[in-house]
Amino acid sequence: MTLTATEDTPLDLLAPRRPAGSADPCQTLLALGEEAMAQRQYERAYDLFSAAARCDTAGDGERYRREINRAVRALVPRWHFGMMNDTERNQAYAKAIQQVVGDGQLVLDIGTGGGLLALLAARSGAQRVVTVEAVDVVSATAREIVRQNGYEDVVNVVSGLSTGLRVGVDLPRRADVLVTEIFDCALLGEFAVPALQHARRELLTPDATVLPRSGRLFAQFVESPELHSLNHVGEVEGFDFSPFASLTSLEYFSTTLTNYRYRPLTDPVEIFHFDFAQDIEPTSRQFETAPLENGAAHAVVMWFELDLAEGITLSNSPSDTGSHWKQAIQTLPEPWRLKKDSPLGFRAAHDGTRVLVGPASKVPHTQVR
Repeated sequence: MTLTATEDTPLDLLAPRRPAGSADPCQTLLALGEEAMAQRQYERAYDLFSAAARCDTAGDGERYRREINRAVRALVPRWHFGMMNDTERNQAYAKAIQQVVGDGQLVLDIGTGGGLLALLAARSGAQRVVTVEAVDVVSATAREIVRQNGYEDVVNVVSGLSTGLRVGVDLPRRADVLVTEIFDCALLGEFAVPALQHARRELLTPDATVLPRSGRLFAQFVESPELHSLNHVGEVEGFDFSPFASLTSLEYFSTTLTNYRYRPLTDPVEIFHFDFAQDIEPTSRQFETAPLENGAAHAVVMWFELDLAEGITLSNSPSDTGSHWKQAIQTLPEPWRLKKDSPLGFRAAHDGTRVLVGPASKVPHTQVR
């Protein structure tokens, strides 16, 4: 492939980098940044590109901005913007935080992102908010957002993982309230359960309020060759691609269900209920449901409902098209043949970070042949 310059790609950006060890320290930093990008060391690349920009005071700032932005795009997924602009989510959290946070309280916020929940807690009267963010470039940006909004005397943004926080160092004392929104499309995938359990054990008062209070996870079997094709392949242009099946995802992935043709074959089934004020242990449960229609089940769709506070819930149900969250889709290795009103047995398991649906151990299913 030949790379050519365009209006948005000045020729100097396409010039080959000088190798590390060049007499020009700025070029050396750029080259090292390129190496870090190739090795997927994105935070290191960001630091190196930023250092190169500071080094070359007489150089072309646009060139460095583009390199820095490459690292930023790798570090900060685009869903952050959809999340920040999710009005339903934002308003639900605002109402819930206003309900539970009061004057004089110390609030801990895990996974601050841009800092919205921390700012909402400060606006609701918290005496102090300590909020933590694992990605340095995001935490630095959140710190600037807090400053611009005039809450730097109330909100302290800490860079790192919540499991690294220490009472008496990062927190003046154990927190009265914990707020968080570190949930993926099936609740557990962003390590919410380990983070919450560590916080309850090490960082919160015994009677601390946890927001959200609980969550429910639902599963529904659907017929959809389109969804199945997102994770399986057979023949392509007369060639046998079945060996590629070894690379399929056994667990769920995220997508928007309504973007695909599908037919529900069962009612939604609540497979797990998580009380975030209690320890959550890995578990496996058996279920039985009666199919609504005859058909071939190609996938299981999962979504959650969060109970934030009294009377305030939030969901990523397929019917909630305004949510920034997508749905969790787990395709079945081979479609299951379902018969209307003939009991379908299946098993759902989680280990605190992952969820998996499979055939029941005692109630057999019939695979499509």
